[in-house]
Amino acid sequence: MANITRDTIIADILSIAPEKAPLFYELGMHCLGCVMASGETVEEACAVHGVDTDAFLEKLNAE
Repeated sequence: MANITRDTIIADILSIAPEKAPLFYELGMHCLGCVMASGETVEEACAVHGVDTDAFLEKLNAE
């Protein structure tokens, strides 16, 4: 899988790597199938949920 960046759309991540879903759930991002996830970037989701984007990207890219 390509490197996930701040601008990567959540729905794209889940389409290519559905095994990453638990990482989102751990941070309280439970609405992965909602309309927002289809157009929301990792950075936008982190901002809404009060999550450090850089730390989360490290975790996403390390798995």
